[in-house]
Amino acid sequence: MKYLTRAIASATVIASMFTTSAVADKLTIATVNNGDMVRMQKLTDDFAAKHPGIELEWVTLEENILRQRVTTDVATKGGQYDVMTIGTYEVPIWGKKGWLVPLNDLPESYDVDDILPAIRGGLTVDDKLYAAPFYGESSMVMYRKDLMEKAGLEMPEAPTWDFIAKAARAMTDKKNETYGICLRGKAGWGENMAFLTATANSFGAKWFDMDWKPQFDSAAWKKTLSFYVDLMNETGPPGASSNGFNENLALFQSGKCGMWIDATVAASFVTNPKDSQVADKVGFSLAPDAGLGKRGNWLWAWSLAIPAGTEKSESAKKFVAWATSKEYLELVASKEGWANVPPGTRASLYANPEYAKVPFAKMTLDSINIADPTKPTVDPVPYVGVQFVAIPEFQGIATTVGQQFSAALAGNSTVDQALTNAQRITERAMKKAGYIK
Repeated sequence: MKYLTRAIASATVIASMFTTSAVADKLTIATVNNGDMVRMQKLTDDFAAKHPGIELEWVTLEENILRQRVTTDVATKGGQYDVMTIGTYEVPIWGKKGWLVPLNDLPESYDVDDILPAIRGGLTVDDKLYAAPFYGESSMVMYRKDLMEKAGLEMPEAPTWDFIAKAARAMTDKKNETYGICLRGKAGWGENMAFLTATANSFGAKWFDMDWKPQFDSAAWKKTLSFYVDLMNETGPPGASSNGFNENLALFQSGKCGMWIDATVAASFVTNPKDSQVADKVGFSLAPDAGLGKRGNWLWAWSLAIPAGTEKSESAKKFVAWATSKEYLELVASKEGWANVPPGTRASLYANPEYAKVPFAKMTLDSINIADPTKPTVDPVPYVGVQFVAIPEFQGIATTVGQQFSAALAGNSTVDQALTNAQRITERAMKKAGYIK
């Protein structure tokens, strides 16, 4: 009888194990290797406590590699990932193709109407929300107040490119490894081309005219690229053609950059005394303009989306709702302080008097609000998107063009050669896609 009791007990334990395994969902989450996403992974004990039947497995990748892998998986409905970190470029294209699970049935407590209109609009197709923003961003100037003062200059709240060039030259001290400006040079449609496309908008350049003819042979593009290459060669760090967001962040935090024009989300990293040697010396201003009515800032949101190929959409929605909720912002604030809360997504955050004390909060919101994806350029264009063109072909074209521009920065080609190659590459791709004859 004793042995029979033990056998029954053992069988019950085994059956229980199989039952638990059967009901547990393991979500595979593909995400980018930036600070906010890494922080989220560290805080998921809170999610696990609230959802004990859901396990999380992380695939954390560099930005360019992430884009390649999730694009392949979502297009083939491969089911490799259950939650993807994607951007404002992908969401409307993939949502329209039916590659993403709509999120219109998130619980009422989630408060979709609290999402900033500019950010929510970029994630919506035919009145359906296809991704939830983890953080929203524009771009702005981050600068060393001490070096600016030492140079005898004062940063305007809304600087021109001419002032930026003047300040960069005044702050450069290459013997002591202090560089006037750090800008993206790494090739990629979301790396150097994000910065250069937004910059080109302010110089009066554009990717295409109203007939979809490429415009890299224009005087405005030559002025844009020449200004960038000359400024970086004169005042930028060595090896700049290999530097993307993370590399420039490390340079700025270690005190080697006088100015850095990049994502507003970086503000919390450069002002964090745990990581930044210059945390108490950083000021902020709007991205520069060239006097033509457009500033060189972009609009973006890293968002969480659920691919149509997953078999775990209900569990995935629970995770997405947790990670992009008001409660998550409060969780980060309680652990890391309000300055480290993911910015740029919710109106309630900017209405919070505690968050208003964060030194970069207002500049971030102002930068987001002045970006206009529907009218991104000085002259009319047939596309939407500030630092990208919202057509499926853009990703491939812009990555190849980015390689040409990175080569010009590295000194492997001239500005004229890079622009000629960009024009030829883009014309060929647009003819093949049927936009032009």
